[in-house]
Amino acid sequence: MRTISGLYDTYDQARLAVEELEDSGIASRDISIVAPSGSSGVGGTVAGASVGAAVGGVGGLLTGLGSFSIPGIGPVVGAGWLATTLIGAATGGALGGLLGSLTDAGVDEREAHVYAEGLRRGGALVIARVDETQLAAAQAILGQSSDTAALRREFEADGWAGFDDSADPWDEDAREEYRRRQDEDPIITPLP
Repeated sequence: MRTISGLYDTYDQARLAVEELEDSGIASRDISIVAPSGSSGVGGTVAGASVGAAVGGVGGLLTGLGSFSIPGIGPVVGAGWLATTLIGAATGGALGGLLGSLTDAGVDEREAHVYAEGLRRGGALVIARVDETQLAAAQAILGQSSDTAALRREFEADGWAGFDDSADPWDEDAREEYRRRQDEDPIITPLP
């Protein structure tokens, strides 16, 4: 199995990517989504067991969406194997948290830092485990997401040196300011 991932500017874009992955034949059990609970498209009213019904539709991965917290990011909603891993790590006090979970899943460490910081700034992460027969479809779908090299350069221009899970999470005002700057000079490619 290969791990393919994409960072999206909004939860709605990530949700569409999840739906495309499922429509392409990738099983829901092999797809994960994680987004800050205040992300655009998720909304502050989404919480607890009602999350799936509120944001995601009738079936598939999004019906299993739940809420939990990630150090350095704060409250998030998520579904799939990555969310289960993160909840288990938080409950068991395991070291590594988000970065460890991503790298253990096969994500390059440098990209894992960018994905974690992207979540901190309000983005939404979609990650899929696929076999060779599904690889091209997953790459085509998730390839419409972010340019992690460009994001890394942007983050570094802001003084960022890597994701720090001991840092304070961004509040919604900081995330909104970041989104406003993204609207003026987007790096993350929106889905059609």
